[in-house]
Amino acid sequence: MNTYLQIGTSIVIFALISYSIGIITEQRINRINRRVITFLTLGVLLDITATTFMIIGSDKGGFTLHGFIGYSSLLGMLVDAILMWTRIAKSGIGAEVPQKLHLYSRYAYIWWVLAFITGGLLVAF
Repeated sequence: MNTYLQIGTSIVIFALISYSIGIITEQRINRINRRVITFLTLGVLLDITATTFMIIGSDKGGFTLHGFIGYSSLLGMLVDAILMWTRIAKSGIGAEVPQKLHLYSRYAYIWWVLAFITGGLLVAF
């Protein structure tokens, strides 16, 4: 594995940790507090960084099946973060999460974790 892929892999693990803290906290308390928005935003930034390193380091280019799964899951989490920030702008920090957004966050996170797992399986095999 080349250096760019190693860096990308390390960063995406931190994205997983960050997303997990943010989404699990939101799912448990059903509110957008500072912890939720901080870790969700950090997860998106780490994910974008990791994806960039992985594209640079890939000898297959950015247009692979795993790439499209990864891009769609990143997009899902980016949309989730934007919706959370929009909710904060409208209702303030500590706002309750509407049921549709609450479900969207859960499904976007599950999709992202599946993309993370498929990436790991591709490296293993």
